[in-house]
Amino acid sequence: MSGAALRADLLELTPEALAALANAGFVKRAQKDVAAGLLPRLATEADGTVVAEFSDGACTRLPPGRTLRDAACTCAASGMCRHRVMLVLAYQQQVRAAEAAAGTGAGTEAGGGEPGAAPATSVAPPAAAEGPWSPAHFDDAMVAASITPSVMEQATRLAASRPVVAVQPWHGPSVPPAARLPMCTVRFFSRSSLAHARCDCQQGSGCAHVVVAVWAFRAAGELPAGGDDAMVEVPARGPALPAPARGGGTTPETGADTKAEKGPAAAEPAAPPGRLRSAEAAQLRDALDGLLLALWLDGTSQPPLALDARFAAVRTRAQALGWRWVDDGLAELSLLLRSQQARSSRDDPARTLQVAAELWARPRAAAHAEEAADLPPDAARPPLHASQILGIGVQGEVALDHLKLVSLGAALWADDTAEGASVLFADPDTQTVTVLERQWPRGQGEPAQVLSSRRVAGFPLRQIAAGQVITKTATRRANGAIDIGSGARQTGVMPLSPTAWDDLAPPLRQGSVQALVERLRTTLPDFVRPRLAATGAAGGADGSLHVLAFGGMQVEDCEWDASTQVLHARIVRASCADAGGCDAPAPALHLALPHRAAAPGAVDALARALAGEWGALRAVAGPVALRHGEAVMQPLALLTDQRAVVPQIEAPAAQPLALRTATETSGVLRALIGETRQWLIHCLRRGLRHQPGGMDAWAHAQARRLRQAGLERGAALLDALPAQWRSPDRGPLLNALSTLALLLQEQGR
Repeated sequence: MSGAALRADLLELTPEALAALANAGFVKRAQKDVAAGLLPRLATEADGTVVAEFSDGACTRLPPGRTLRDAACTCAASGMCRHRVMLVLAYQQQVRAAEAAAGTGAGTEAGGGEPGAAPATSVAPPAAAEGPWSPAHFDDAMVAASITPSVMEQATRLAASRPVVAVQPWHGPSVPPAARLPMCTVRFFSRSSLAHARCDCQQGSGCAHVVVAVWAFRAAGELPAGGDDAMVEVPARGPALPAPARGGGTTPETGADTKAEKGPAAAEPAAPPGRLRSAEAAQLRDALDGLLLALWLDGTSQPPLALDARFAAVRTRAQALGWRWVDDGLAELSLLLRSQQARSSRDDPARTLQVAAELWARPRAAAHAEEAADLPPDAARPPLHASQILGIGVQGEVALDHLKLVSLGAALWADDTAEGASVLFADPDTQTVTVLERQWPRGQGEPAQVLSSRRVAGFPLRQIAAGQVITKTATRRANGAIDIGSGARQTGVMPLSPTAWDDLAPPLRQGSVQALVERLRTTLPDFVRPRLAATGAAGGADGSLHVLAFGGMQVEDCEWDASTQVLHARIVRASCADAGGCDAPAPALHLALPHRAAAPGAVDALARALAGEWGALRAVAGPVALRHGEAVMQPLALLTDQRAVVPQIEAPAAQPLALRTATETSGVLRALIGETRQWLIHCLRRGLRHQPGGMDAWAHAQARRLRQAGLERGAALLDALPAQWRSPDRGPLLNALSTLALLLQEQGR
């Protein structure tokens, strides 16, 4: 090793980076060996290849420009092994020892010393560079030296669709720069070598997503260290630069949920300027508006056969233009209509209204974003791009590499002929939320007992729903829906520990109710955000999925509302509860869990957990939304000092419940908003053509009450509905109904 140049890329790999590039188990074992002095004999060859010889006879070689999985090792492992991780940690230990020796003049001979001995140097070797940095410094020559020509061509095709990427600047050695593409996340663990960039697609490194991520950082320009993510649209590029072949190049392996998608090489159509002004886009918008208007006029209760052909036609147009989120919204709306017809527990009239309004608003928001593209960007928040709002450039499905998923709970459902479950997961590495969905023909006996024993990826549902899954057979669709193949050698499940959610970070995990409320207040509307299957997978709940970690919190007012069949509880700051109140009490988290026949033990299980049967509460997870300034969550999972509790898969066990005798008093404003929204839900469900007489009088009277309460915009929209209903031009009617639904939804927050 004497005289050889230092491998800066290896010095830059933190334990967190090694855990992502290999796995946490290998890192922990290697760290113990380093602490015990059980180091291999190291040598560095003239070309920079680091060679490690171990006492068990294994020899590991890691050339420059290669990541750990490309290292050659003579051990019996077929893939990643502990020797590769140990090589990096031992190399770092040697350099640190050499620095210390050089600082005291106690250099040692290199090459033939004891295992782990420091290399001889006349000066202290430089440590790895520190401080903020950006992957934008990887120029075309550096990218071409690390990426094969075929991958460069794939990256060019991906960039042709101008994908929108969330660029996360450097936050510190343990939080490196990252780029969140529509289908995967790329993290940059080394400022010296692009080979150590880690993508969560199946290829893992050296893929087209890494190149697109570098281009995204270039487009973002200079970013402040530790700042918020920047949303950038990657510009289309010309032909890929020629790159020297380095052998062993493979293309990203992706699946497909549609007939035409086979991974980066078959990216979405290019997105030229003015994409919303084309004749095809105008036809799609007209067809979408026609479908939504038909639902408002005849209701969602009409037979599905009357709508299936229209849904299929509009979805075909959306797929042809690459409007991924419009297509996904249509798929969810169709599912909600079928759930209504099948009398499924997934039927949710409020969610149906929300999705219908979103589908109307999304193309209009995209058109507004495209018109504002030439204006100076708003400094208050990242600009929104039309392709981001519509989902243009988002692939249908991508196969994932070695993946760890931490369960956030499960929701069960059932109808006349089938039953199923949705298990929600978080990826601690990328902080993304996914959902695994399964359904089976309706079984016999108690639904919860049957469903909890159903097998998913070779494991019982109860084990998956309350566990940590490690798999190599996962694929993820555009909306975050995930599928896991069976195979004992490819997938493993461990139970959730009380600290399983500690690796989750904001915005997914919040440390206080106040922080959670602030996050919900600043969240963008649904119709401009990417669609997530987890949003509608919680059995009728709305809101975004979050984890709240408890710190000085306690449960109060755990009561059963027999009239609505809902268990209510409040989680408040313990200091305020003990003192009988605070001068300025912090906001409370309101838990609301409705009873469902598909999960008969859920309410009792939640009550037992809140009563402390399994120890003090540590955290709770579930979809949470603002209701007139208060955070309301439907809990899907709880962590206590003893175990994880997933209410909907717990076996029924009777638990005494305190009855809620006092009716919650809602103010005049809240009541008006709720009444008007319920009227819209009823209109969409039954159809305007089938409303009883007196609709005009009710609309005018309700508009007058809204106006008296100060809701002038909502009153004007409601007041104009009768005239628009009678007009031969029904376009303004659809606009008014959809706008009113969105307005009431925001005012209800």
